[in-house]
Amino acid sequence: MVDARGCVIPVAPAAVAQGRKGMPVAEKERRSSARGRAVLGLVCVAMFAAAPAAAFDVRYVDTDGDLVADTPAKTIDPRRLVFAYTPGEDPAHYTGVWEGFLRHLEKATGKRIQFFEAQSNAAQIEAMRAGRLHIAGFGTGTVPIAVNCAGFVPFAIMGGEKGILGYEMEIITYPGSGIREPTDLKGRKLAFTSPTSNSGFKAPSVLLRSEFGLEAGKDYIAVFSGRHENSVLGVAYKDYDAASIANEVMHRMMARDVVKKDQIVTVYRSETFPTAAFGHAHNLDPELAAKVREAFFSYPWEGSGLEKEFSSLGVSKFVPITYKRDWAVVRKVDTAMNVSYYCK
Repeated sequence: MVDARGCVIPVAPAAVAQGRKGMPVAEKERRSSARGRAVLGLVCVAMFAAAPAAAFDVRYVDTDGDLVADTPAKTIDPRRLVFAYTPGEDPAHYTGVWEGFLRHLEKATGKRIQFFEAQSNAAQIEAMRAGRLHIAGFGTGTVPIAVNCAGFVPFAIMGGEKGILGYEMEIITYPGSGIREPTDLKGRKLAFTSPTSNSGFKAPSVLLRSEFGLEAGKDYIAVFSGRHENSVLGVAYKDYDAASIANEVMHRMMARDVVKKDQIVTVYRSETFPTAAFGHAHNLDPELAAKVREAFFSYPWEGSGLEKEFSSLGVSKFVPITYKRDWAVVRKVDTAMNVSYYCK
């Protein structure tokens, strides 16, 4: 769907709403679509500006040049901290996965921790911008917008002995679709996830235009599923001809037997991108922010819900990052799309 400003609005098609084995999506998913549209103006301005504008929202400053907001003179020390994980997949699934970590975070900070089931990237950004979200894991493509529009300060990423966890953008289809390479997408339906997603929209849009001469709306039919999980399921059950997704999401879905490997065919795989970044709001009390950081790096993974969920990807700990260095490749994609981080 496109609004009056020419901004794409992510809406999950009814076919995908049936999910695996015909199970309907929960009513809260349909309600969240309306909530996402209500706050999407923030993201829309960031995504479809004609030319790059000043990065930071006027409420933030960066005097040290690290590209993230400085800690202001007036900080917050809330009694309760709210945590959210990127809504690229079903948020309800991750409540249990993160339970052990959140209890560890409570001990480290002395605060009660609440898990916020963000239903969209836009809702997650808006929550931090409004001061309702304090600690979060933002998806790859959403990180620059969160940094510039919501004062997000990334400091960690999942990783292991081989370094940080990365993923590739894959364009996938189903066996027998007739799509063997990206040029075969002409005239077909391609599912993106959301306008803020790196692998679910931005990177494949740049790739298809620059390397294969394909433009959405002209050469192929672009739709938005809302999540990587929806896109994978939509391809597996032939609701979509193809989809662009983060392959680490698909691999975990296969490990949980949500989809079978023989239901999916990959026709393109990109360079490696960093996965979700974890961080806190820029205005947390410095001592509290330090405790939050320490909680991430001291968390014992062995036997945890996080180990069970992510160990198949070679993950065993949180690894330090800097936004300026580790998100440079993502900002390059944004530059190629003329993305502006101007917010309103």
